[in-house]
Order: sequence, then structure tokens, then C-alpha cells
Amino acid sequence: MEEAVASCVAALRPAVDRDWASVRAGRVEWSCRTTAAHIASDLVGYAGQLAGRVRDRYAPFDITVDGNEDGWPAADNPGLLEVIETTGALLAAAVRTAPRDARGFHPYPFRSADREGFAAMGIAEVLLHTHDIAEGLGLSYEPPAQLVEDLLTRIFPHVRPGPAAWPTLLWATGRGALPDREPVTKWHWYNNPALPAGPLTLYGVTPAAARDLAVGGDGGFDWVEDGPFDGTRDAAGMVVKAYEAGVLRPEWGMFVMVRQEDGLAVGGIGFHGPPDDEARAEVGYDLAPSARGHGYATEALRALSDWALARDDVQMLLAVIDHDNTASQGVVTRAGYTRATTDEERVAQDQHGMEAAQQLYVRRA
Repeated sequence: MEEAVASCVAALRPAVDRDWASVRAGRVEWSCRTTAAHIASDLVGYAGQLAGRVRDRYAPFDITVDGNEDGWPAADNPGLLEVIETTGALLAAAVRTAPRDARGFHPYPFRSADREGFAAMGIAEVLLHTHDIAEGLGLSYEPPAQLVEDLLTRIFPHVRPGPAAWPTLLWATGRGALPDREPVTKWHWYNNPALPAGPLTLYGVTPAAARDLAVGGDGGFDWVEDGPFDGTRDAAGMVVKAYEAGVLRPEWGMFVMVRQEDGLAVGGIGFHGPPDDEARAEVGYDLAPSARGHGYATEALRALSDWALARDDVQMLLAVIDHDNTASQGVVTRAGYTRATTDEERVAQDQHGMEAAQQLYVRRA
């Protein structure tokens, strides 16, 4: 956050003697002055949502920079930059002090965001609106490349990476063009979902976390001593490949199971991809050895399946299990799955590569 704000102030300070109130900020409909005030309002708003754990609505945070009837003067342009610096520091402090499971309200797409999400949204507001103001004032601006790359891998998981991060972000937010890609006229970011699952919470895995898990890291989670297990790392690698190909739909990716009693991650669960043309999606899961035998996989699979089947775009969930894996067969059965019909298993073998030594379980909407 501090780096984003510093890049904003450095870019705009040379123009503080200009008239920001009468100049439109790039492609947005606000003036440069209004856009600068908007940055500050977003930063303090995100800090308040996260620090206050407001979960069901926006809290009415706003920054007033135009003076008032009590004699407070309107902020000048240098004052606007000071307000941005101050509110950026507030959000940075809120993020640093928030526990990992802290979430606050944000409407799209899953009704909440965690501390990384609020940090990323704040950084996005700073970078993008600094670009808008700079464009309006005729200034050059390009933020640090790694900052933009981190932003894309956290709240723009649905955007295929381009040859450079900054042009990709500008394209993804309707502010620029990329070769061989259609112009963007409507856009949004994705905060990772968090689903309650009995003694667990299932946290959606961003491409940034998946990339770290796939190469042997912890993905930003605190794990039980023998986790994450091999299947979780393999699934993380699938998320990275889908992201790099531009086909990742975050809600149909990977989740990490986190035990609520101690905040430790015990395994991974998720989908092999979005629903197919017949509204079917395949599930998979993996637990660290020390976490097995406690019912975690059943609770997680039941919750994830309930969530998926409540959607309009899926009618059936599939689980492919080795014939001799009786423990996993017990998990899916307890989670409401039943053995597929002989014809369904034959189709899975002939058309989808299921091996003869495997069994197909299904749960229908």
C-alpha cells in the first residue's frame, strides 16, 4: 500500500499548481480533484470495513475535502495528496493488524473480502485513478511492475496475463488496448470466496497463493505440520495453468480447508474446472495425513457441494475415486453422493478418460 501511494504522490506532485477542479480525469466522468478525493474515500472506507468487520453492508465512510460551514477550508492540491497519504497509511495499518480470518463487506462477487483483498482493492484504486488523473493532466505515469503483477494475481484471476502487467491491467479495466483482445467495456475484480463448513472454513485460492503452493510454499496459510499434501500442490498447479491460459473461473478453482479452532490449514478441495456443457463439474479433495479421520473431508465436501448445487449453472457433481480407496468412497457417500449408473460410468470411461479401476460417484441437484 505504501508503495502504491508513494507512486501516486510522486506522479502528481509536479502538477499541484494546476487547476484540478476543471480538468476531467482521463476516461472517468469526474474531475481530477473529485477523483483524488475519491481515492482517499475508498482507502478510509476499506480500512473501516476491515477494521470494523462490517459483514452485511457498506459502512458510510467518506472524505470531505471541500470545506464546511464551520469554517474548515477546502483542501488544496497538496492537501489532497496529504489526505491520500494519510488514508493509505490507515488502510495499511488495518491490513497489518487484521487477523487472517477477518473479513468485511464487499458486494462483488461473494459479498466479502479478506485483508489481502482490501489491500489489493485499495492499491487498485490508487494506481488506476492516479492513471486517470495523470492522463487528464497530461502527465506520464507507470507504477512498479511487481506491484501490478501482484495485483493481477490477487483480484484479477480471470484475466489472462499479458506480455506486461501494467498494459494488461489498463486493458482489463477499460483504460487501454491489447493486441488480439477485444476492448473491455464492463469489468470487475474478484475477491476470493470464504465458505463455512462445520469446523472448517473453505478459502478460495488466488493465483498468487496457488503459484506459491505449487512450488513448495505455504500459499499464505499456516498448515498442520505435515501439510500441504501432494494432491493439494498438484491442484494448485492446475489453478496456475488455468490462470495463465485465461480460463480460470475462481469459484470453480481450489479452496484451502482451514480449521476454525486453531486457524491451521488441513487440506485442499475444489473443482477440476467450471461446469461443462451438460452443467456437470468434477470435485476433488486432499487432506494432510494428520488431519484424516476427523470428518473434515466430509464436512468440506458437503458444504462445497451444497454451495455449487444451489447455483443455476450446475446440475450434477462428479467424484472419480479409485476402486480400492474405501476411505474416500465413505467421504463422498456421507456427503450425499451415490454410485453412478453403469451407463454413466461407461460414458466416463469412453469419453472422459476414467480408468476401469475407478468408480464414479454423483450428486444431483
